[in-house]
Amino acid sequence: MNIYTTSKVRNVVLLGHGGCGKTTLVEAMAYVSGLVSRQGKVEDGNTISDYDKEEMKRLFSINTSVVPLEWENTKINILDTPGYFDFVGEVEEAVSVADAAVIVVSGKNGVEVGTVKAWELCEKYNIPRMMFVTDMDLDNASFRQALEDMTEKFGKKIAPFHLPIREKEKFVGFVNVVKMEGRKYTSLTEYEDFPIPDYSMENLKIARETLLEAVAETSEEYMDRYFAGEEFTTDEILGAIRAHVRDGGMIPVLIGSGLTGIGARMLLQGLVHYIPSPAEKTIAGLDLKNNEIYQADYKEDKAFSAKIFKTIADPFIGKYSLIKVCSGVLKSDSQIYNYEKSTEEKISKVYIMQGKTPIEVKELHAGDIGAVAKLSNATTGDTLSTKARPISYGKPEISIPYTYMRYKTKNKGDEDKVSGALAKLMDEDLTLKAVNDVENRQSLLYGIGEQQLEVVVSKLFSRYKVEIELSRPKVAFRETIKKKVKVQGKHKKQSGGHGQYGDVHIELEPSGNLESPYIFEEKVFGGAVPRNYFPAVEKGVQESVIKGPLAAYPVVGVKVTLVDGSYHPVDSSEMAFKTATMIAFKKGFLEASPILLEPIVSVKINVPEKSTGDVMGDLNKRRGRVLGMNSGAKGRQVIEADVPMSEMIGYSTDLRSMTGGMGEFSYEFARYEQAPSDVQEKEIKERANKIEKIEE
Repeated sequence: MNIYTTSKVRNVVLLGHGGCGKTTLVEAMAYVSGLVSRQGKVEDGNTISDYDKEEMKRLFSINTSVVPLEWENTKINILDTPGYFDFVGEVEEAVSVADAAVIVVSGKNGVEVGTVKAWELCEKYNIPRMMFVTDMDLDNASFRQALEDMTEKFGKKIAPFHLPIREKEKFVGFVNVVKMEGRKYTSLTEYEDFPIPDYSMENLKIARETLLEAVAETSEEYMDRYFAGEEFTTDEILGAIRAHVRDGGMIPVLIGSGLTGIGARMLLQGLVHYIPSPAEKTIAGLDLKNNEIYQADYKEDKAFSAKIFKTIADPFIGKYSLIKVCSGVLKSDSQIYNYEKSTEEKISKVYIMQGKTPIEVKELHAGDIGAVAKLSNATTGDTLSTKARPISYGKPEISIPYTYMRYKTKNKGDEDKVSGALAKLMDEDLTLKAVNDVENRQSLLYGIGEQQLEVVVSKLFSRYKVEIELSRPKVAFRETIKKKVKVQGKHKKQSGGHGQYGDVHIELEPSGNLESPYIFEEKVFGGAVPRNYFPAVEKGVQESVIKGPLAAYPVVGVKVTLVDGSYHPVDSSEMAFKTATMIAFKKGFLEASPILLEPIVSVKINVPEKSTGDVMGDLNKRRGRVLGMNSGAKGRQVIEADVPMSEMIGYSTDLRSMTGGMGEFSYEFARYEQAPSDVQEKEIKERANKIEKIEE
């Protein structure tokens, strides 16, 4: 592939609902642009961008992939992203380096939840966008309905460029709504003039009116003329489009079919003519040498700097760091510096990625996207620069994972292999977290949703030949007491020679501090227990609170006071007093009205207003307490509630079901509270074997 300067580069992310046809559209553009000689199909597992085994098996995108195309002496880096919500981290990485977006809408299904989420992501990052309505070759496709839905959802920015023409129920051409001229396709890339059919006039009137409204929205002068009933000229319309697509003031809507490739040419032309190049964008980092703002702005004449926005760590193709050059030019045999990792190394080769295929290039100019192989210690979010001018750019904002499952290796001895494999998967996916829960002796896998975790299990097996099993995680309960008791614990053993003797009288009572396991005091009078045995008594308390007598959970909120006891001048020892204390603690704990405490989390749930009733009803079923509800943006509500942690397992899937995929939630630990009696009974029964093991 040729070398392209900054002004001749376009970085475009494809967004949309899962299954709307993004990957198929990439194939159509690759075919029309001449990158491939035969258009691949998702069903056949031979597309450029869905190259992972899991993607081929499941027939949907899991990873973001880059497909660079050439059109009209311009390089268009297409970032094909997953549409399913569990893989939102991949989408966020891609959007963080995109200069524009194409939101793909199925003409059959219209505006879906994923379409709305894609729009919201573009709004968040303030990037210009185009809409592409695909599947226009299908019988039940309705461009009119899709257009009405888009205008209703996204406002008067929507500007339809094309209207489909059908003959004998087949999609054969389009009306250019700007020029009011008909076109009929003679091939994938060629068309001829064609009279606008009479049956298109009604829909054309709607599309034309929508386009003119979008033009009128771009200036007060145009708005006044529009309301005065004046017509805009074609040049005025085209001028408004060129000026305002780049600043997000207008959203062009194009049509076509990914399967047949029709419309791909018009989309490529639109990306070249209307979408901004990096030369028209700005980007700033921090100059770490003088701690000042570094205005990189994709200038080719500045020192080299780039940010790593994605990592590929595939055992078959190796490790590649995908980068966007923010300033300067990266050439092969360059010396680069990673400030975050304090490493400097020489890059022997520079690549562009075509799906999974690395293609060597001589250099990458500012604004372009490429890849570097085998960087030591480099991770997603790191900045590459020169040691003489170290720069740092902000890391991509990635969603926090709240769904988690317990995992175990299927085969003994595979723990290290699984750990290493998970580390590589976490390099690729920043929303995946493996956590060792020492307290409950379990390994936890965190992700955005359950589907993502299932894919991880499959990847571990197919890529690294290790197997894990997912199961419901244990919840970190606590044990405490509700009343004060006084008990004796005596340990006496005689077996020839020195025996063992320890005798303690202790008081157990609630300490009032659930954040601390215990408070220890001594109020012994007259030397009943020698002072040198006090540490042994506290040691007994310390070991007793690790696993409580009720259900083998950690003990909290207990005050232990040593008040009396006795000792033997020969047989007493530290071990004997520690053992006596443990006997007394267990006995006293079970007499002091022991209870189980469960963790409570503070939850914030952001949902559409129409879903609030269902969500609040569901929270009640989960033993949640709704604390309040606040109005959010664009007709949404933010519900705040306290919910037992055990009731949040699997919540991601249930919330999506209740809200049609539009619900989002986050939570953080709040406190411990007494669990209801039925929950306690169930937990104590299930943990009975743990108690037996402790006693043994």
